[in-house]
Amino acid sequence: MTIWRKSLTAAVAALMLAGSAPATMAAPWSRKAAPAASAPALGLPSATPESVGFSSERLKKLDATLNGLVDAGRVPGVLTLLARHGKIIAVNAHGVKDVATGAPITQDTIFRMYSQTKPVTGVAMMILFEEGRWKLDDPVVKYVPEFAGLRVFKGVGADGKPILEPIARSATMRELMSHTAGFAYGLMADNYVDQAYQASALFRQPTLREAMGVLTSLPMASQPGTEWKYSVAVDIQGYIVEKLSGQTLPDFMRGRIFAPLRMDDTDFWVPEAKRGRMASLYMIDPKARAIVPAEGFMVLPVDRIPTAPNGGGGLVSTLHDYARFAQMLLNGGELDGVRILAPATVRLMASNHLTDPQLDKKPLGDGVGFGLDVAVVMDPAKAGVLAGKGTYSWGGAAGTWFWIDPENDVIFLGMIQVLGGGQVLRLDDLSQALVYQALVDPAK
Repeated sequence: MTIWRKSLTAAVAALMLAGSAPATMAAPWSRKAAPAASAPALGLPSATPESVGFSSERLKKLDATLNGLVDAGRVPGVLTLLARHGKIIAVNAHGVKDVATGAPITQDTIFRMYSQTKPVTGVAMMILFEEGRWKLDDPVVKYVPEFAGLRVFKGVGADGKPILEPIARSATMRELMSHTAGFAYGLMADNYVDQAYQASALFRQPTLREAMGVLTSLPMASQPGTEWKYSVAVDIQGYIVEKLSGQTLPDFMRGRIFAPLRMDDTDFWVPEAKRGRMASLYMIDPKARAIVPAEGFMVLPVDRIPTAPNGGGGLVSTLHDYARFAQMLLNGGELDGVRILAPATVRLMASNHLTDPQLDKKPLGDGVGFGLDVAVVMDPAKAGVLAGKGTYSWGGAAGTWFWIDPENDVIFLGMIQVLGGGQVLRLDDLSQALVYQALVDPAK
């Protein structure tokens, strides 16, 4: 499934230019990569694979394949969870969370979620949507009036200066939540707009309000509503959540999502008492043909409460917590008697919102559209996937990924901690094919 691979970071883009990951790397952890010890319960009931239509024997192929990546030195550790009908049927932990210490990866390991934060921010937005605080076709300038003067990049003049034109209209909230508002992210180095984002101090501001001020000075990649481009749109949504709720984004999420769902280890920072449970962050060094400790601007600090919380990529979480979040969505907004959203709201979020002209450009591949902060499979045959129609998903830059399949009543979560590793190893495609080849009795 290629539908979230558009979330390339600048580090990943550079990696792609340097070539794909080497077939074999030194694996100092491989001799330690035994299955991890059991950890606290994952917060959902369990069942045997056969009781819900899966084959235990065929599921072994999933574990063997992912574990093989660890043993071959492609990743230090991997953690996965598969659930159907609200019951966990398979959990696999293999390898280490820290290469230097050899500490095993476990079910309660804390991961940097990066862009897998986006669906959570989307849920925060939809909570406010249900309260009538905003509408999909409202202009964004209604909530961020500073954006009235945004300008669109049209090219470079003979004098070497950028040619900019005013936006024809404000982007709508629908466009903001579907990455069609015209913003960029600074992920690539092959165009003027992304280069301008990279050169700016957008992500180094002390508050979200000041970050929005920087954003007003940056060029738009396109006129609002004309094309899909992965962007800072969800960071803007985090700012809007703060404005509409009167709370910081972390406080709003804690009170309205994390505490009700008992997501006790999910936040924008990690208290000192929990830091020993964090997975260390790595990156692929193509020159050294090795996995090395990550460095650079992608290593977001998590040792303090942020004053400018990153709604597009700042959360840390665990298998337990994100599984509960995903199951809540699959249940139509409710889990264990706690309702976060109405079923109709979840359906709206997980429906395609791209227009036909936007889809014609196939920004996410054949048969795939985009909802409100999630990608959506519109036509499994065209997309070339085994997942059901309406499956929605996203992933993070360090190799976390998940999908929710309402048609088959399935959730799947996978976690590694290697910047760009999920994209290079195509873990979404790989794991999805192996999950569905094991679903031998879908009627159960």
